[in-house]
Amino acid sequence: MMKKVIFIAIGCWLLAVSCSEKKEQNDKAPTRVKTQVVSPGMLDNAQTYVGIVEEREATAVSFTGMGVVKRMLVNEGQAVSKGQLIAEMDDTQARNLLSGAEAQMTQANDALARYKMLHDNGSLPEVQWVEIQSKVAQAKSQLEVARKNLADCRLTAPVGGIIGKKLIGTGETALPSQAVVSILDISTVKVKVAVPEAEIGGLNATTPTSISVEAINGSYQGGRIEKGVQADALTHTYDIRINVANGDRKLLPGMVASVRFISEGSQAIGSKMVPVTAVQKTTVSTSRQSDGTLFVWTVGKDSTAHRATVTIGQTQGNYVSVTDGLSMGDRIVTEGYQKLSEGSKVVF
Repeated sequence: MMKKVIFIAIGCWLLAVSCSEKKEQNDKAPTRVKTQVVSPGMLDNAQTYVGIVEEREATAVSFTGMGVVKRMLVNEGQAVSKGQLIAEMDDTQARNLLSGAEAQMTQANDALARYKMLHDNGSLPEVQWVEIQSKVAQAKSQLEVARKNLADCRLTAPVGGIIGKKLIGTGETALPSQAVVSILDISTVKVKVAVPEAEIGGLNATTPTSISVEAINGSYQGGRIEKGVQADALTHTYDIRINVANGDRKLLPGMVASVRFISEGSQAIGSKMVPVTAVQKTTVSTSRQSDGTLFVWTVGKDSTAHRATVTIGQTQGNYVSVTDGLSMGDRIVTEGYQKLSEGSKVVF
Protein backbone atom coordinates (compact mmCIF):
# COMPACT_ATOMS: atom_id res chain seq x y z
CA MET A 1 0.00 0.00 0.00
CA MET A 2 2.87 2.33 0.89
CA LYS A 3 4.57 1.67 -2.44
CA LYS A 4 1.36 2.46 -4.28
CA VAL A 5 1.12 5.82 -2.51
CA ILE A 6 4.75 6.62 -3.40
CA PHE A 7 4.18 5.80 -7.09
CA ILE A 8 1.12 8.03 -7.16
CA ALA A 9 3.06 10.88 -5.57
CA ILE A 10 5.91 10.53 -8.06
CA GLY A 11 3.41 10.50 -10.94
CA CYS A 12 1.75 13.69 -9.69
CA TRP A 13 5.17 15.35 -9.33
CA LEU A 14 6.17 14.42 -12.89
CA LEU A 15 2.83 15.69 -14.23
CA ALA A 16 3.28 19.00 -12.39
CA VAL A 17 6.82 19.39 -13.77
CA SER A 18 5.61 18.64 -17.31
CA CYS A 19 2.77 21.18 -17.05
CA SER A 20 5.18 23.75 -15.64
CA GLU A 21 7.58 23.24 -18.55
CA LYS A 22 4.76 23.53 -21.09
CA LYS A 23 3.45 26.70 -19.41
CA GLU A 24 6.96 28.17 -19.42
CA GLN A 25 7.29 27.37 -23.13
CA ASN A 26 3.89 28.88 -23.94
CA ASP A 27 4.65 32.01 -21.91
CA LYS A 28 7.96 32.54 -23.70
CA ALA A 29 8.03 35.65 -25.87
CA PRO A 30 7.92 35.00 -29.64
CA THR A 31 11.27 34.96 -31.42
CA ARG A 32 11.79 37.68 -34.03
CA VAL A 33 12.96 36.27 -37.35
CA LYS A 34 13.23 37.22 -40.99
CA THR A 35 11.33 35.13 -43.49
CA GLN A 36 10.93 34.64 -47.21
CA VAL A 37 8.28 33.01 -49.35
CA VAL A 38 9.44 30.09 -51.49
CA SER A 39 9.30 31.22 -55.14
CA PRO A 40 10.10 29.68 -58.53
CA GLY A 41 13.61 30.17 -59.81
CA MET A 42 15.59 29.72 -62.99
CA LEU A 43 19.07 28.46 -63.62
CA ASP A 44 20.22 30.80 -66.32
CA ASN A 45 22.42 33.65 -67.45
CA ALA A 46 19.84 36.17 -66.28
CA GLN A 47 20.73 39.80 -65.67
CA THR A 48 19.67 41.38 -62.39
CA TYR A 49 18.82 45.06 -61.94
CA VAL A 50 17.43 47.36 -59.28
CA GLY A 51 13.99 48.78 -60.02
CA ILE A 52 11.48 51.14 -58.41
CA VAL A 53 7.76 50.39 -58.09
CA GLU A 54 5.49 52.99 -59.69
CA GLU A 55 1.73 53.40 -59.75
CA ARG A 56 -0.12 52.42 -62.90
CA GLU A 57 -1.67 55.87 -63.19
CA ALA A 58 -1.82 59.04 -61.06
CA THR A 59 -4.83 61.36 -61.21
CA ALA A 60 -4.66 64.92 -59.84
CA VAL A 61 -8.04 65.95 -58.41
CA SER A 62 -8.97 69.63 -58.11
CA PHE A 63 -11.91 72.00 -57.63
CA THR A 64 -13.17 73.90 -60.68
CA GLY A 65 -13.69 77.12 -58.72
CA MET A 66 -11.91 79.16 -56.07
CA GLY A 67 -12.83 79.03 -52.40
CA VAL A 68 -11.84 78.10 -48.85
CA VAL A 69 -11.65 74.36 -48.10
CA LYS A 70 -14.13 73.61 -45.32
CA ARG A 71 -13.45 69.89 -44.84
CA MET A 72 -10.88 67.32 -45.96
CA LEU A 73 -12.31 63.83 -45.66
CA VAL A 74 -9.36 61.66 -46.72
CA ASN A 75 -5.80 60.99 -45.62
CA GLU A 76 -2.69 59.89 -47.50
CA GLY A 77 -2.66 56.14 -48.09
CA GLN A 78 -6.42 55.81 -47.72
CA ALA A 79 -8.31 53.72 -50.27
CA VAL A 80 -11.12 55.56 -52.05
CA SER A 81 -13.74 54.44 -54.54
CA LYS A 82 -15.05 56.27 -57.58
CA GLY A 83 -17.58 58.93 -56.57
CA GLN A 84 -16.48 59.05 -52.92
CA LEU A 85 -16.50 62.52 -51.31
CA ILE A 86 -12.96 63.81 -50.82
CA ALA A 87 -13.32 67.45 -49.75
CA GLU A 88 -15.84 70.25 -49.37
CA MET A 89 -15.45 73.96 -50.09
CA ASP A 90 -17.31 76.75 -48.24
CA ASP A 91 -20.58 76.92 -50.19
CA THR A 92 -22.19 80.01 -48.59
CA GLN A 93 -21.84 82.18 -51.71
CA ALA A 94 -22.91 79.34 -54.02
CA ARG A 95 -26.07 78.77 -52.00
CA ASN A 96 -26.92 82.48 -52.10
CA LEU A 97 -26.47 82.53 -55.87
CA LEU A 98 -28.66 79.45 -56.17
CA SER A 99 -31.43 81.08 -54.12
CA GLY A 100 -31.32 84.14 -56.40
CA ALA A 101 -31.43 81.98 -59.52
CA GLU A 102 -34.40 80.00 -58.17
CA ALA A 103 -36.28 83.26 -57.46
CA GLN A 104 -35.64 84.49 -61.01
CA MET A 105 -36.81 81.17 -62.40
CA THR A 106 -40.02 81.38 -60.40
CA GLN A 107 -40.63 84.96 -61.57
CA ALA A 108 -39.99 84.05 -65.21
CA ASN A 109 -42.35 81.06 -65.07
CA ASP A 110 -45.06 83.20 -63.47
CA ALA A 111 -44.70 85.81 -66.20
CA LEU A 112 -44.81 83.11 -68.86
CA ALA A 113 -48.08 81.72 -67.45
CA ARG A 114 -49.73 85.15 -67.35
CA TYR A 115 -48.63 86.24 -70.81
CA LYS A 116 -49.55 82.88 -72.32
CA MET A 117 -53.23 83.64 -71.73
CA LEU A 118 -52.85 86.94 -73.61
CA HIS A 119 -50.91 85.24 -76.39
CA ASP A 120 -53.54 82.54 -76.78
CA ASN A 121 -56.26 85.24 -77.01
CA GLY A 122 -54.31 87.02 -79.73
CA SER A 123 -53.92 90.20 -77.67
CA LEU A 124 -50.12 89.93 -77.18
CA PRO A 125 -47.70 90.92 -79.95
CA GLU A 126 -45.50 88.01 -81.16
CA VAL A 127 -42.33 89.98 -80.50
CA GLN A 128 -43.22 90.42 -76.84
CA TRP A 129 -44.14 86.72 -76.53
CA VAL A 130 -40.72 85.71 -77.90
CA GLU A 131 -39.07 88.07 -75.42
CA ILE A 132 -40.92 86.42 -72.51
CA GLN A 133 -39.82 82.96 -73.66
CA SER A 134 -36.22 84.17 -73.94
CA LYS A 135 -36.27 85.42 -70.33
CA VAL A 136 -37.51 82.01 -69.17
CA ALA A 137 -34.69 80.29 -71.07
CA GLN A 138 -32.13 82.68 -69.56
CA ALA A 139 -33.47 82.12 -66.04
CA LYS A 140 -33.30 78.34 -66.57
CA SER A 141 -29.71 78.57 -67.79
CA GLN A 142 -28.67 80.69 -64.80
CA LEU A 143 -30.38 78.21 -62.46
CA GLU A 144 -28.44 75.30 -63.97
CA VAL A 145 -25.16 77.21 -63.61
CA ALA A 146 -25.95 78.04 -59.96
CA ARG A 147 -26.74 74.39 -59.24
CA LYS A 148 -23.49 73.27 -60.83
CA ASN A 149 -21.51 75.86 -58.85
CA LEU A 150 -23.01 74.50 -55.64
CA ALA A 151 -22.30 70.91 -56.67
CA ASP A 152 -18.71 71.88 -57.53
CA CYS A 153 -18.16 72.81 -53.88
CA ARG A 154 -18.09 69.05 -53.24
CA LEU A 155 -15.01 67.29 -54.60
CA THR A 156 -15.50 63.60 -55.40
CA ALA A 157 -13.07 60.96 -56.62
CA PRO A 158 -13.23 60.58 -60.42
CA VAL A 159 -11.50 57.18 -60.16
CA GLY A 160 -10.86 54.56 -57.52
CA GLY A 161 -7.44 54.05 -55.93
CA ILE A 162 -5.42 55.23 -52.94
CA ILE A 163 -4.64 58.79 -51.89
CA GLY A 164 -1.02 59.48 -52.82
CA LYS A 165 -0.51 63.05 -51.63
CA LYS A 166 -2.77 65.54 -49.88
CA LEU A 167 -1.71 68.94 -51.21
CA ILE A 168 -4.26 71.25 -49.52
CA GLY A 169 -5.60 71.22 -45.97
CA THR A 170 -8.69 72.49 -44.20
CA GLY A 171 -8.85 76.31 -44.10
CA GLU A 172 -6.62 76.85 -47.12
CA THR A 173 -7.82 78.55 -50.29
CA ALA A 174 -8.11 76.30 -53.31
CA LEU A 175 -7.64 77.78 -56.75
CA PRO A 176 -9.27 76.52 -59.95
CA SER A 177 -7.44 73.46 -61.31
CA GLN A 178 -5.04 73.44 -58.33
CA ALA A 179 -4.49 69.82 -57.27
CA VAL A 180 -6.04 69.02 -53.90
CA VAL A 181 -5.06 65.34 -53.77
CA SER A 182 -3.56 62.78 -56.11
CA ILE A 183 -5.22 59.38 -56.52
CA LEU A 184 -2.99 56.46 -57.44
CA ASP A 185 -4.20 53.38 -59.29
CA ILE A 186 -2.17 50.47 -57.89
CA SER A 187 -4.38 47.58 -58.95
CA THR A 188 -1.54 47.01 -61.39
CA VAL A 189 1.87 48.58 -60.81
CA LYS A 190 4.89 49.17 -62.98
CA VAL A 191 8.46 48.44 -62.01
CA LYS A 192 10.81 50.98 -63.60
CA VAL A 193 14.31 49.78 -64.48
CA ALA A 194 17.19 51.58 -66.22
CA VAL A 195 18.80 49.21 -68.74
CA PRO A 196 22.16 49.93 -70.48
CA GLU A 197 21.93 50.63 -74.21
CA ALA A 198 24.10 47.58 -74.97
CA GLU A 199 21.46 45.29 -73.43
CA ILE A 200 18.20 46.98 -74.43
CA GLY A 201 18.18 45.20 -77.78
CA GLY A 202 17.88 41.81 -76.08
CA LEU A 203 14.59 42.72 -74.41
CA ASN A 204 11.13 42.68 -75.90
CA ALA A 205 7.57 43.10 -74.68
CA THR A 206 7.30 39.45 -73.62
CA THR A 207 10.76 38.85 -72.09
CA PRO A 208 10.23 36.80 -68.88
CA THR A 209 11.08 38.59 -65.64
CA SER A 210 11.28 37.59 -62.00
CA ILE A 211 10.77 40.36 -59.43
CA SER A 212 11.39 40.27 -55.68
CA VAL A 213 10.60 43.03 -53.19
CA GLU A 214 12.42 42.69 -49.88
CA ALA A 215 10.21 45.25 -48.08
CA ILE A 216 7.25 42.85 -48.17
CA ASN A 217 9.09 39.54 -48.64
CA GLY A 218 7.27 39.19 -51.94
CA SER A 219 8.13 37.51 -55.23
CA TYR A 220 6.28 38.26 -58.46
CA GLN A 221 6.29 37.22 -62.08
CA GLY A 222 6.54 40.26 -64.35
CA GLY A 223 4.12 40.88 -67.19
CA ARG A 224 4.28 42.93 -70.37
CA ILE A 225 7.29 45.22 -70.76
CA GLU A 226 7.11 48.81 -72.00
CA LYS A 227 10.39 49.98 -73.53
CA GLY A 228 11.47 53.61 -73.56
CA VAL A 229 12.78 54.98 -76.86
CA GLN A 230 14.96 57.82 -75.57
CA ALA A 231 18.20 57.20 -73.69
CA ASP A 232 19.46 59.21 -70.74
CA ALA A 233 22.09 61.62 -72.04
CA LEU A 234 24.48 61.01 -69.13
CA THR A 235 24.08 57.32 -68.27
CA HIS A 236 23.13 56.02 -71.75
CA THR A 237 20.42 53.86 -70.22
CA TYR A 238 16.84 53.32 -71.33
CA ASP A 239 13.91 53.28 -68.92
CA ILE A 240 11.71 50.24 -69.21
CA ARG A 241 8.58 49.50 -67.20
CA ILE A 242 7.33 46.04 -66.28
CA ASN A 243 3.63 45.57 -65.57
CA VAL A 244 2.98 43.56 -62.40
CA ALA A 245 -0.40 42.43 -61.07
CA ASN A 246 -1.04 43.82 -57.59
CA GLY A 247 -4.44 42.51 -56.56
CA ASP A 248 -3.56 42.42 -52.84
CA ARG A 249 -2.32 46.07 -52.98
CA LYS A 250 0.91 45.13 -51.17
CA LEU A 251 3.20 46.69 -53.76
CA LEU A 252 3.38 50.44 -53.12
CA PRO A 253 4.97 53.23 -55.18
CA GLY A 254 8.60 53.84 -54.21
CA MET A 255 9.43 50.31 -53.08
CA VAL A 256 12.78 48.95 -54.27
CA ALA A 257 12.64 45.77 -56.34
CA SER A 258 15.22 43.30 -57.60
CA VAL A 259 14.49 42.48 -61.25
CA ARG A 260 15.87 39.57 -63.24
CA PHE A 261 15.50 39.44 -67.01
CA ILE A 262 15.59 35.91 -68.40
CA SER A 263 17.30 35.85 -71.78
CA GLU A 264 16.29 33.59 -74.68
CA GLY A 265 19.13 31.20 -73.93
CA SER A 266 18.01 30.66 -70.36
CA GLN A 267 16.46 27.41 -69.22
CA ALA A 268 13.57 27.72 -66.80
CA ILE A 269 13.46 24.80 -64.42
CA GLY A 270 10.52 26.00 -62.32
CA SER A 271 12.29 24.86 -59.14
CA LYS A 272 11.69 26.16 -55.66
CA MET A 273 14.54 28.48 -54.70
CA VAL A 274 15.62 29.29 -51.13
CA PRO A 275 18.68 31.08 -49.70
CA VAL A 276 21.63 28.75 -49.15
CA THR A 277 22.02 30.02 -45.57
CA ALA A 278 18.46 28.89 -44.70
CA VAL A 279 19.35 25.21 -45.28
CA GLN A 280 20.85 23.45 -42.24
CA LYS A 281 22.09 20.00 -41.33
CA THR A 282 20.73 18.02 -38.38
CA THR A 283 23.19 16.91 -35.71
CA VAL A 284 23.35 13.75 -33.64
CA SER A 285 22.54 14.64 -30.03
CA THR A 286 25.31 12.45 -28.59
CA SER A 287 28.25 13.51 -30.75
CA ARG A 288 26.91 16.87 -32.08
CA GLN A 289 28.06 15.76 -35.51
CA SER A 290 25.99 16.12 -38.66
CA ASP A 291 24.03 13.09 -39.78
CA GLY A 292 23.65 14.59 -43.26
CA THR A 293 19.92 15.31 -43.14
CA LEU A 294 19.06 18.75 -44.47
CA PHE A 295 16.19 20.87 -43.21
CA VAL A 296 14.78 24.39 -43.13
CA TRP A 297 12.56 26.13 -40.62
CA THR A 298 9.09 26.91 -41.94
CA VAL A 299 6.46 29.21 -40.45
CA GLY A 300 2.89 27.95 -40.23
CA LYS A 301 -0.30 30.00 -40.43
CA ASP A 302 -0.38 30.09 -36.63
CA SER A 303 3.09 31.79 -36.60
CA THR A 304 4.85 28.74 -35.19
CA ALA A 305 8.14 27.32 -36.44
CA HIS A 306 8.38 23.78 -37.79
CA ARG A 307 11.33 21.77 -39.05
CA ALA A 308 10.94 20.61 -42.68
CA THR A 309 13.34 18.03 -44.10
CA VAL A 310 14.40 18.95 -47.64
CA THR A 311 16.31 17.62 -50.61
CA ILE A 312 18.34 20.17 -52.53
CA GLY A 313 19.51 20.42 -56.12
CA GLN A 314 21.64 22.93 -57.98
CA THR A 315 22.85 26.20 -56.52
CA GLN A 316 22.51 29.57 -58.22
CA GLY A 317 24.47 32.36 -56.60
CA ASN A 318 23.21 32.68 -53.02
CA TYR A 319 20.22 30.41 -53.70
CA VAL A 320 19.72 26.68 -53.97
CA SER A 321 16.88 24.74 -55.55
CA VAL A 322 14.76 22.49 -53.33
CA THR A 323 13.59 19.36 -55.12
CA ASP A 324 11.56 17.89 -52.26
CA GLY A 325 10.14 18.95 -48.90
CA LEU A 326 8.68 22.37 -49.72
CA SER A 327 5.82 23.78 -51.74
CA MET A 328 5.53 27.04 -53.64
CA GLY A 329 4.31 29.73 -51.29
CA ASP A 330 5.72 28.17 -48.11
CA ARG A 331 7.27 30.73 -45.77
CA ILE A 332 10.75 29.86 -44.52
CA VAL A 333 12.99 31.45 -41.89
CA THR A 334 16.11 33.09 -43.34
CA GLU A 335 17.50 34.84 -40.23
CA GLY A 336 17.10 34.19 -36.53
CA TYR A 337 16.63 30.41 -36.80
CA GLN A 338 19.46 29.73 -34.30
CA LYS A 339 17.06 30.27 -31.37
CA LEU A 340 14.21 28.19 -32.76
CA SER A 341 12.87 24.88 -31.63
CA GLU A 342 9.90 22.85 -32.86
CA GLY A 343 6.69 24.78 -32.20
CA SER A 344 8.37 28.06 -31.26
CA LYS A 345 6.27 31.16 -31.70
CA VAL A 346 7.78 33.68 -34.11
CA VAL A 347 7.14 37.22 -35.36
CA PHE A 348 8.40 38.55 -38.67
